[in-house]
Amino acid sequence: MTKHFDPLDYDNLGASIARALDERPVESLAKLERFDGAGIYALYYTGEHPAYRLLADENMSNAGAWALYIGKADAENARKGDPEQANKPVGAKLFNRIGKHRASIGAATNLDVSDFQVRALAVAPTWVPLAEVVAIRMHNPAWNVIVDGLGNHDPGAGRYKGLRPRWDTLHPGRAWAPKLNERSETAADIEQDVVQYLNTHRP
Repeated sequence: MTKHFDPLDYDNLGASIARALDERPVESLAKLERFDGAGIYALYYTGEHPAYRLLADENMSNAGAWALYIGKADAENARKGDPEQANKPVGAKLFNRIGKHRASIGAATNLDVSDFQVRALAVAPTWVPLAEVVAIRMHNPAWNVIVDGLGNHDPGAGRYKGLRPRWDTLHPGRAWAPKLNERSETAADIEQDVVQYLNTHRP
């Protein structure tokens, strides 16, 4: 027997929020103005890095056609089922999170912030984690799936025994990344992985 569609099913709710993100206007990452709220966001690329040529061409001809990264910014102490949560002030959580990524991109030697665009959607804090999971599942963004590490932070003194993220191997420039152990794979290896991934995961 076919399962009935339930608009209040968690996956369906998450998908509706992810679609709402896709309907938001595409804005310049470099010129994004401050706003309040927690929520989800997507980054898009239109530059000339060879790893992303296929994706960049799509975004040049149709702004916001192909997300490179999807992320979230939670409100502190968000509690599922709290009917007042949506009305509680959370500050510029989403804007600040995007700003950290803008700084990382700006530090990279082979990326330019002016080549990035962003969509952002303020969401009732209860639904932010679900919305991010579903949006990633719907779009399979390369920086979420195959080039991890954009959201990583400096681990701090005495904690540099870990492996350098793939993101920092492909996009060197963050001051703390060289302190981590070098990967066995090269930037060229990762670039080839990205090209192959994008060729098989067109939206």
